[in-house]
Amino acid sequence: MTSDVTERGRAKADRHAAILSEAARLFAARGFAGVSLEDLGSAVGVSGPALYRHFANKQALLGAILVGVSERLLAGGQAVITAGGSPDRQLRALIAFHVDFALDDADVIRVQDRDLAALSDDDRHTVRRLQREYVELWIGILSTLHPDRGADDLRVRAHACFGLINSTPHSVRALRARPGDDAVRGILESMAHASLVA
Repeated sequence: MTSDVTERGRAKADRHAAILSEAARLFAARGFAGVSLEDLGSAVGVSGPALYRHFANKQALLGAILVGVSERLLAGGQAVITAGGSPDRQLRALIAFHVDFALDDADVIRVQDRDLAALSDDDRHTVRRLQREYVELWIGILSTLHPDRGADDLRVRAHACFGLINSTPHSVRALRARPGDDAVRGILESMAHASLVA
């Protein structure tokens, strides 16, 4: 009996994750408004209405994607800070963490860039709050490396670094002779670090 419950729970969690992944892929390709519940259901092998067992509506699904990724970024950044090390080592670890995110979750970045305004007010507020907390982690490290610079200066630098990292996976995928992810990762990490310590 317990194993049946566990198996059902695992299957539900897997289906939930598959829906989020396919929704991010479809929203990235077509935009939030260009994807129907039927499209989403077809992508994961269920009827459109069956999605209501997992999400109240399409907007709630978008919220789960963008709130979820914001929570993951903040938790990952906090883990880097908790691990300790010199400020430069922590900065390099934050950069590596964010580069991994950008390479692994390019679809979610595209969805955030284009469809943030389609979130409910509550979800948009939550995403913004989580993102501010994530940026503050970077500013905390940067302030120890650049004690002579103000928070506004460091905030601009952090956002510019995110722009560099987040945009490159999109442009790299368009290249005919695309370098491997390890090469792209190395380029992004070195450029991001150079931009922040300059």
